[in-house]
Amino acid sequence: MSRKGNCYDNAFVESFWSSLKYETVYHRRFPTRAAAKAALFDYIESFYNRRRLHSSLGYVSPITFESQLN
Repeated sequence: MSRKGNCYDNAFVESFWSSLKYETVYHRRFPTRAAAKAALFDYIESFYNRRRLHSSLGYVSPITFESQLN
């Protein structure tokens, strides 16, 4: 971690928010808040954490990466 206010502190989180907004939020209109919550949960739990290829993991999904560790 660097000093307070340095932009590199949250680079990975900012990258996640960017991906989430671009891949989920910007491409649709949600009729209710509950529908938006369900879509965000589905994106994070079903796609981002399980199937999406991550450059920081050598372009494999987190599930594949974890299985390679064991």
